[in-house]
Amino acid sequence: MEPEIQYARTSDGVNIAFYAIGEGEPLLVATPLGPSHIGLERRFAPLIPWLEHIATHRTLIRWDARNSGMSDRHIEDMSLDAAVRDVEAVLEKLHLQRVDVLGAGPGNIAVISLAAHRPDLVGKLILINPLLRSLDFYPGAQGKAVLELGKIDWELFTETATRARLGWSRAYAHDYAEIMREGFLQADFLRWLPQAEGHDVRSALPKVRAETVVVHSPSNRFARQHLRAAREIAAIVPGAKVVEATGTTEEAGLMSPDVQRKIDELLGIETSEQDPASGSGRTAVILFADIADSTALTERLGDAAFRDKARELDAALRRAITSNGGTAIDGKLLGDGVLATFGAAREAIGCAAAIHAAGSHAELPLHVGIHAGDVIREDDNVYGGAVNIASRVANEAAGGETLVSGTVRDLARTSAGVSFEDRGERELKGVGEPVRVYAVRSGA
Repeated sequence: MEPEIQYARTSDGVNIAFYAIGEGEPLLVATPLGPSHIGLERRFAPLIPWLEHIATHRTLIRWDARNSGMSDRHIEDMSLDAAVRDVEAVLEKLHLQRVDVLGAGPGNIAVISLAAHRPDLVGKLILINPLLRSLDFYPGAQGKAVLELGKIDWELFTETATRARLGWSRAYAHDYAEIMREGFLQADFLRWLPQAEGHDVRSALPKVRAETVVVHSPSNRFARQHLRAAREIAAIVPGAKVVEATGTTEEAGLMSPDVQRKIDELLGIETSEQDPASGSGRTAVILFADIADSTALTERLGDAAFRDKARELDAALRRAITSNGGTAIDGKLLGDGVLATFGAAREAIGCAAAIHAAGSHAELPLHVGIHAGDVIREDDNVYGGAVNIASRVANEAAGGETLVSGTVRDLARTSAGVSFEDRGERELKGVGEPVRVYAVRSGA
């Protein structure tokens, strides 16, 4: 689903870019990536399945605030009142009188302010790891140093912020930094910085009347700060409650499986075992990733050094799987690689790109194969002919390459943002009929 970008005009004459996509009750989602760019964020691999999962069940509404993304730039007023006007314009354009709202990270500041100033507009308010002041996202001496860097070197600031402040791994940090640079120009950052002191919603909390739930992730890198904010919201906002999401949220916390399950529960989204978004049905997209030429690498590095590198890589691969909406299969017997299942082909292909980045960083090139079909699930493992085909497709791939079956290519042809190079039919060991395979190439 490729959204159509529309524009709404605020009461003070600012054009705000937005889109509304999907079906069901409207859900307004504040920027999940800090600086917003609704045209580019849909190309960011960890975010794609999360956005599309929501759009499968609700009408997803995203917008770029003034001075960000595709909205008007060079606007002096960046107050919280102005942020509310931006959202009001979008909802008026869509003729919506009431919406549920989801905020994450810095986006929470704007939606809390909206709920306080316009209680008539906000039905349910879900806040993921909130803070109550914009500058709290850059705490301590390190945070101040990073903000100072933004005044001097914009590229270095964005590259530093994605790693030091936001915790993204090398596999995604650079891609996210590019979105930051396009989403928020240095001139707009310099406008925002002196006004950010006033971005404090603590005094607005008593005015919030929406049904409010805070989802707190204890493994988030700023967990203590988020917990303090969560408790303050629960103590002041009438009826507000805090729920805890388990599991790692080192990267893309709002997109981790447990946080997503919590969001689904709060929104009344029922994902059955046959729902592709759940990744838990009998039909699955199966990804195999294995270290290429592991025997030669072991001889060159030595057993101990190779195993140390492989263990570190395994952890990185599992993070990539989780961040892209997949499930690592712990019961697999692969040796030097990983097996994972996904609910959508685009998720597996996005994960493959992250896996190759991790392998390159570890100097352990990987070959990746992806197939889709029915599987049998028992305990922590999956079985079936489709699993065997995925494994054989991976064996056909060169180091650093992803091959997919024709089934996966057909599923992802218009949704994965990549192109496919036909490599012809292959006779695969243990597979009765030839399987046509395609190499994944970046860019559609």
